Amino acid sequence: MTSRLLRLKLAKQRGEALAIEEEFTEVPIDPFVIANKRDIVVQAKPDTESGVSGMLLRHGNEFGILYASDVPSEGFQRFSVAHELGHYFLEGHIDHILPEDGMHASRAGFLSGDPYEHEADSFAVGLLMPSNLFRRFVGRTRIGLADIETASKACKTSLTAAAIRYAELTDDAIAIILSTGRTIDYCILSEAMKSLPDLAWLKRGSPVPSKTLTARFNHDECRVLKAERDEDEIDVLDWLGGKRSAKVSEEVVGLGRYGKTLTVLASPKIGQDAYGDDGDDEIDLIDQWTPRFRK
Repeated sequence: MTSRLLRLKLAKQRGEALAIEEEFTEVPIDPFVIANKRDIVVQAKPDTESGVSGMLLRHGNEFGILYASDVPSEGFQRFSVAHELGHYFLEGHIDHILPEDGMHASRAGFLSGDPYEHEADSFAVGLLMPSNLFRRFVGRTRIGLADIETASKACKTSLTAAAIRYAELTDDAIAIILSTGRTIDYCILSEAMKSLPDLAWLKRGSPVPSKTLTARFNHDECRVLKAERDEDEIDVLDWLGGKRSAKVSEEVVGLGRYGKTLTVLASPKIGQDAYGDDGDDEIDLIDQWTPRFRK
């Protein structure tokens, strides 16, 4: 495991550990409560610079958090506060980003190329969706979007954040794809989905495959803005390429004014037998991990 991957993993584990330290045994986990216990003042700031999700303020040994409230998503706002708590709790972050009195602006949601911002995001994922609590929602309803929506509501996180965590923790074959129009923003695959041989990785900036329901859905921008949804069955080859044909469900939901579409591919059968390790490049996987947690 590379040092970069290890640091992200440790940051996520620190977030999970804090949830245990704070004696949360159920979700949702409230980052506002955690901040208050540390005498960290948290306030909404509706006029933040475009793209800024939150700010960490320092005056001596006293800290405060401002979060962008212009985005009307409770999940995004809670994630932004959890991200700033990541900077506060993760070793070395304060010394690096805010060694003296002042303010540090963040772009939560893996928008920044700064490794400290990525680590704060990983911390927020671990804090708000600890694996031991999140797994209770995997398989509770129906594999795919139904499960993800149940987890999102219970954890009070964005749908996209819950979808990504779901792909990390499920034993089923899942692909989470965020797209804007004709372009892929990112694609996250579960371990079972990655078991398919010779997959064509959908990197950031790749075109949405033309034969897919998502391509047809995105062609009508109104459907995205109205947060409509649709569902179909498709061959996984049409999305991910490779050498093995397999039917998967393709569930699509527009993310409203965010202007993006969330696609969930799911199969309970793929990965139940061994296809071999496709030798994916871990660093390449990190480069694809650029989710935005607003919806």
